[in-house]
Amino acid sequence: MQDEVMLLTGGLKSLLPHVLRRMIRCNRLSISNTSGMAEGYKQANVVILHKSLADDFEKFCHANDGPLPLLYRSQPGDWNCPSLSSDSDIRTDCLQYRKYEHGACTGSLKSLKEYSEQLKDMVTFYLGCSFSFEKAVQKDGIPIRNVEQKCNVSMYKTSVPCYSISMFHCNLVVTMRPIPESKLGAAVLATSELKEAHGAPIHIGDPGLLGIQDLSKPDYGDPVHLHPGDIPVFWACGVTGVEAIINCRAPLAFTHSPGCMFITDVKNDNVRSSGGVPQVHCISQDPLHFSIVSEEAAQKIKVLETLIGIDPGERGIRHLQRQGELLGACLAMSHAGSVLITTGFPTHFMHQPPEENDGPPGALAIAAMLQALEKQVAIVTDQRAMDLNKKIIEEAVQLGILKKPIPLLSYQGESADSALMFLCENGNPGKPRFDHLVAIERAGMAADGNYYNARKVNIKHLVDPIDELFLAAQTIPGVTTTGVGDGGNELGMGKVKDAVKKHIKNGDVIACDVEADFTVVAGVSNWGGYAIACALYVLRCCDIHDRYLRRAVGFPRTPSRRLWLPALPSVTKEEKLLKTLVQLGVRSGKTASLEMEVDGLPFYNTHSHMIEKLLQEAQQ
Repeated sequence: MQDEVMLLTGGLKSLLPHVLRRMIRCNRLSISNTSGMAEGYKQANVVILHKSLADDFEKFCHANDGPLPLLYRSQPGDWNCPSLSSDSDIRTDCLQYRKYEHGACTGSLKSLKEYSEQLKDMVTFYLGCSFSFEKAVQKDGIPIRNVEQKCNVSMYKTSVPCYSISMFHCNLVVTMRPIPESKLGAAVLATSELKEAHGAPIHIGDPGLLGIQDLSKPDYGDPVHLHPGDIPVFWACGVTGVEAIINCRAPLAFTHSPGCMFITDVKNDNVRSSGGVPQVHCISQDPLHFSIVSEEAAQKIKVLETLIGIDPGERGIRHLQRQGELLGACLAMSHAGSVLITTGFPTHFMHQPPEENDGPPGALAIAAMLQALEKQVAIVTDQRAMDLNKKIIEEAVQLGILKKPIPLLSYQGESADSALMFLCENGNPGKPRFDHLVAIERAGMAADGNYYNARKVNIKHLVDPIDELFLAAQTIPGVTTTGVGDGGNELGMGKVKDAVKKHIKNGDVIACDVEADFTVVAGVSNWGGYAIACALYVLRCCDIHDRYLRRAVGFPRTPSRRLWLPALPSVTKEEKLLKTLVQLGVRSGKTASLEMEVDGLPFYNTHSHMIEKLLQEAQQ
């Protein structure tokens, strides 16, 4: 009678786990899932398979510990789990089970007792569940919409492959919980240390980026309604284990029915450090995409941004600077698979070649780090400068700056759809060739359609319309852009054009009109390139960001940092590159001299010191 009263008053969430298990065992609960029950206690996904498969499945769990955090592995024929509960029987203590034969689900069961003989040769795996973190999330004032709506959580198959072990292979399954945008940071923080309940989210934003086509049609569980202002947030899910069981086609296996968890006696108080405090940052509006990074890594990148923000030429660039642009740009590049870089400012129109030496070194520094991070990278430049850039790239490979040559492209803009055809397969915006575009010290188109150097001289005759690629990118979902500049007349600086017109000499004429999503302003543009390379290194060395990038499947990549270290710019490499540029006749921007200087500033004790400071911050 007391149990029934508690049920009528919504007391399930406050019942102790052993009481709930006893009620489930006696078939006294008419509910469809265990979400919100026994608040504050761990719940577990269950996989039961033949003992001959158990060792490989355990390895599969360790290789994919985001979706499959292993709480306990039983001995063959053991129906209890002493470290998780005092009086349990796995044959009866889940609300519902599923039976799989040769990869096909052949039934739903309330009890496994009739299979007791077969279970003597089977091993039970108890895997962490996101229901366990619901109380911690609610405690921070964050709504759990599926609990509010009295339904099961939504679960979806994704296009993200797990790390395969022997016959165990499948794609990641995720749960989705709508979270108000203002609460995203709190939700990530609340779950990040609960690793045995899947830890922090693996994706925040557009479901299409996970290969999920329709949120209203979950593969498991129930559809959950998003309120206005809610963002879909995805956590790795233990139902991934069910998919692995299906794909391995074992003669006989059992699992819990999705949402019908095993409730343990273990409280969620035990949390483990996850490598720092996470932060959430929006990196794209179309499609909506947020990234996660540690507070420590974000602070390092903020210091890098401050270091490059000094104004040795006293041009007033502090008025153009916006905090956080370097972090945003590098997070977007970190998520990109393919990056297109452009550089080249033919300011010395009276000389041959007319290019200045600010730009190419920074572009190559970015390219070198992207190569080390195993991303596709290409450079697009003016047709008339192809031979020069080919020589520069060849020398960069010889000097050890680049691991291998970079594809060199040109763009002429011959028709209205040229930019779309260049950026996308067959001009289809749904199939972009590049995820991110970077312009560094690249002549940018002014409001009147011309291109100007700092002295207000029109150099349009020397510049191909690569700006069109950045304008077209604004119309292609999933393609983001960065502009790096030091004077406001560079491609991408349109985002700060009002400040350029107000504070930069000749700004009313020379200001670039074309925006980039992220605008990195530096005292010298090359410094911006060096800072981007260093920031990409910092991000990839961040455990929190690495886990988010790999969707919590596979093994951490941060131990590979020694492989990325040689890709960072160095004083020695940049000194040799500048000497090569001098030999090729590429001149200093401000003075047109063929000396060891950039923008009229000596390489030694100015640029060399900046490189040392950036490296010190990135590596400490």
